Amino acid sequence: MMENDLRDYFISLLTEHGSVDMADYAFKKAIAEDPGLHEEYSEWCLAVGSSEKNGFLDFCEEYLSSQDSIYDSLSDYNDD
Repeated sequence: MMENDLRDYFISLLTEHGSVDMADYAFKKAIAEDPGLHEEYSEWCLAVGSSEKNGFLDFCEEYLSSQDSIYDSLSDYNDD
């Protein structure tokens, strides 16, 4: 899995589970069961400067904030 694939996987977990808590639980279960995924996640965390403990949650927070800002931008455009 490449970095973009991992990000897509994170997004799919969020979409599938509908909440950060449930997606985090599913992700922790997945990396516990898949050593290859765990290794890729470890490398990703190093690359983005996040800890393994918080990397997925940091991604979720950043992703959800970016989604909010997209809708804010659309709302600002419609207000004109």
